[in-house]
Amino acid sequence: MTDLFQVGNRVIQGEQIPMLLKRYQLMPQFLRGIVLDTAIADIPLTEEERIRAIEDLAVQQKLTSPEARQAWLKSQGLTPAEMEDLATHPVRVEKFKQTTWSSKVESYFMERKMFLDQVIYSLIRVQDQGLAYELYFRIQEGEAKFADLAREYSKGPESRTGGLLGPVPVSQPHPRIGKLLSISQPGQLWPPQVLAEWFVIIRLEKFMPAQLDDAMRRRLIDELFETWLKEEVQKVISLQSVQPSATSGS
Repeated sequence: MTDLFQVGNRVIQGEQIPMLLKRYQLMPQFLRGIVLDTAIADIPLTEEERIRAIEDLAVQQKLTSPEARQAWLKSQGLTPAEMEDLATHPVRVEKFKQTTWSSKVESYFMERKMFLDQVIYSLIRVQDQGLAYELYFRIQEGEAKFADLAREYSKGPESRTGGLLGPVPVSQPHPRIGKLLSISQPGQLWPPQVLAEWFVIIRLEKFMPAQLDDAMRRRLIDELFETWLKEEVQKVISLQSVQPSATSGS
């Protein structure tokens, strides 16, 4: 059997690696790397991309001279080829993301839009129905400001902000509140709504629809990539958990 390497007086052999990865809770991270390396293995880079990636890593690590680069390689236990692989890895990953998911962003954006749209709204919550309607009519008739009544009467943390909450995704508040906000016009005041033991008064202050700009496109591609990667890693973990029983039963 071939020894892998030695740490102090302990010799670590290849067959011990899976057990050690599990013990140190590194198995998911290890499998993530394996799955990703397999996925990007055939992603091509131009010579310009390769050189720029190496230069970016050198700048990041402050490798300002050949001597500094050699010292860094030695400290990391890397060869120049391994340094190049380390430097180009993020570039390959980004190209893989774009190649795989850029054409799917528009449809995914529409699926996720209700979780991406944001609102700023005001809320008062009280436990007395009569008081809730009294406050509602005072606001509606302009007899008092929403913020002042929220500070005086609201029983939640929103009392500290004059009832003002957000910006938050429309999906974040209670589903009934979120539904009302999604169909509201800015400034629209809703009569008291029953939520569990509370009576709540809601007013939409501002609706901020999500836009599929460059930043949002990058965010959604990253989401799709992370979802895919987690699913692939879970497949490997599930397969590993099945293999021992299948072997023992043969």
